[in-house]
Amino acid sequence: MSFLWKSSNSGATEKTLTLEEQQQKIDELRKQLGEPSSVAIQGFLSDASILRFLRARNWNVQKASKMLKGAVKWRAAYKPETISWEDIAHEAETGKIYRADYKDKLGRTVLVMRPGLENTTSGKDQIKYLVYSLEKAIMNLTDDQEKMVWLTDFQGWSLGSTPLKVTRESVSVLQDCYPERLGIAILYNPPRVFESFWKIVKPFLDHETYKKVKFVYSNDKESLKIMAEVFDLDKLDSAFGGRNTATFEYTSYAEQMKQDDKKMQSSDTGSDASSEASFYSGGGSPNHRDGEANA
Repeated sequence: MSFLWKSSNSGATEKTLTLEEQQQKIDELRKQLGEPSSVAIQGFLSDASILRFLRARNWNVQKASKMLKGAVKWRAAYKPETISWEDIAHEAETGKIYRADYKDKLGRTVLVMRPGLENTTSGKDQIKYLVYSLEKAIMNLTDDQEKMVWLTDFQGWSLGSTPLKVTRESVSVLQDCYPERLGIAILYNPPRVFESFWKIVKPFLDHETYKKVKFVYSNDKESLKIMAEVFDLDKLDSAFGGRNTATFEYTSYAEQMKQDDKKMQSSDTGSDASSEASFYSGGGSPNHRDGEANA
């Protein structure tokens, strides 16, 4: 068979594997994991999911195994598939994160983020809402897509809007637990003061994730080309230079998310993500900052 996936990270040499070679890697990694101890984890460990972890580690089975065990441990403890709208509804009131009602030209789900509209102070709840949004965005991906778009509007943002601790944990969750899920992250009109914040955050990002971050400014015609390349401007929110004047409406979005909750419950393979002691030892949250994870 011919090429299916190419992967590179942190400047590593790209590898090209045939479908047969990829399946061999999947089988090898499954042997290292052993039997999952819950139905929920079994559903998470699909071939497609294992492939994403392998690509994030440039097909190195040992490194992918370490990363995947950490993600399984996190899911077993955090149980992201069980978070419901009622758990995070208060976090969503201002529209600081929501799934757009349009997709990009490649059919990828779009998550709109407006950190300037932060309305809570609990970092724990803020991360929970991010995870909920990620899970629902993934659930709404089409069969031919596995990546999403992050579209961030910096209107009203200040250094106090986004605590560094929450930012670091958000990056860790995305890179370590949702590898190969980010297609592109667009930062729209970040203020000058964001430059100092970016200098602090940038070292947390691995090479591949960093390459997916694009800065776009409404007064820069060259950077605005990115928006036209990625989105249908008739569908894109007017706040990002598009022609769609619809705005976030909490009540209707709440109903949409409740429907998503029902869909996830009906298709869920199980939510009993109990301790995965047979997979690993030790405790704590996933922390595989070896410079290789990619979102």
